Amino acid sequence: MSLCALSLTEAVDGIREGRLTSAELVADCLKRIDEVDGKVQAWAYLDRDHALRQAEAADEHRRHGRATGPLHGVPVGIKDIFDTADMPTEFGSPLWAGRTPRRDAVAVAMLRAAGAVILGKTVTTEYAYFLPGKTRNPHSPERTPGGSSSGSAAAVAALMVPGAIGSQTNGSVIRPAAFCGIVGFKPTHGLIPRSGALLLSRALDHVGVFGRSVADAALLAEVMVGFDAEDPDTHPTARPPLAATAASAPPLAPRFAFVRTPGAWPQAEAVTEPAFAELISALGEAATEVDLGPSFERAIANQRIVMEVEMAHNLHRDYEQGGDQLSPVLRELIERGRAHPAIDYTQALAGAAPLNAALDEVFNEYDAILAPAAPGEAPAADSTGNPVFCSTWTYLGTPAVTLPLLQGENGLPIGVQLIGRRGNDARLLRTARWLADTVAASPSRRARDKAAGKAKNGAPGASKGKAT
Repeated sequence: MSLCALSLTEAVDGIREGRLTSAELVADCLKRIDEVDGKVQAWAYLDRDHALRQAEAADEHRRHGRATGPLHGVPVGIKDIFDTADMPTEFGSPLWAGRTPRRDAVAVAMLRAAGAVILGKTVTTEYAYFLPGKTRNPHSPERTPGGSSSGSAAAVAALMVPGAIGSQTNGSVIRPAAFCGIVGFKPTHGLIPRSGALLLSRALDHVGVFGRSVADAALLAEVMVGFDAEDPDTHPTARPPLAATAASAPPLAPRFAFVRTPGAWPQAEAVTEPAFAELISALGEAATEVDLGPSFERAIANQRIVMEVEMAHNLHRDYEQGGDQLSPVLRELIERGRAHPAIDYTQALAGAAPLNAALDEVFNEYDAILAPAAPGEAPAADSTGNPVFCSTWTYLGTPAVTLPLLQGENGLPIGVQLIGRRGNDARLLRTARWLADTVAASPSRRARDKAAGKAKNGAPGASKGKAT
């Protein structure tokens, strides 16, 4: 196996046990980037010499017997909305071309403290909104990797880096992870500090992570959890043991509430319903369909109002001083945000608390809500895809994970989204790991994997629209 194909947790173990060095791993990742990034175009900024110097310093640090962190020597990609003191941060906009921050975002500083090598900056859509960047889906270059964390998801999926961070204000972690066929994790709102990252919406902005397994996502997220006096939504509480809990066995087999996300399900593609029906059938008594009721019908509209008003407020200077360099789609969002009545915004903000209270009844009986991560497969590259299946859960600030368990008619990934109770991130990750392992161990999965292997040699492939 090439070193670049190691998962993040495998790379951590290899460096800690002395089976590989950070310099060897980073060099192999850079080689992989040279091989595939011409088509994928996941990177906004990459300084190979600087990356190798960081790796060599990590190896020297370890050789001297000094204390090492949980990510020591492992390369990580950073979405280009997080400040980095040694690299430009340009927000995917010509207005900020060449911007060089003086210090790291708190999340980046925590990664460095954990020993991570900051490999480079990954492509974001313009201001982490809808205008597609240059990145393409590694599975099919004519399709989108999703947005806005497009480069982070594509870089992990294309084996260019074992882990990366992104952000979600609507569907910008869960959706690209689904389209690229990897694991994406959006923690509870406020669990990971956002200071030093582009501010779009205080009520909705989340820091998220990408990995090739639930264990990767848990470890990467855990090192960034903490209190930050500059982020008013963080709290001075003990760091949850995300990685250890995710790796543990649940005391009882988890139970899942299958939800046809209100306001989103009519937009699901034709292949999505039979794929989920097969998954629910395979889970048997562990999965039950649950109707959240009419009170959740307003959640998507409320998320949109909050996002548009707060983005209009936070981007007002750029709109006023450089509006001609903003895309039409971003200008239209800002103008809609300016036009919303204050009473609509206030009501939209207030609407989240009673819905979270209503979800408590669901989580008292079920370990996780199970729903699509996106309407279906990745669409064409002139779009970032529809975030509608993520909007409710971002609005409510609940933790969410996407798992690459399903496959569409074109052989492209369809993500399964799991949603947990606010603050129960570790339990959600444990449930997600259990589900991923259970599906991987199923006889039907092994049969389809065998068929897919034969298909590469010209034999018929796996059936479409099925659980994989």
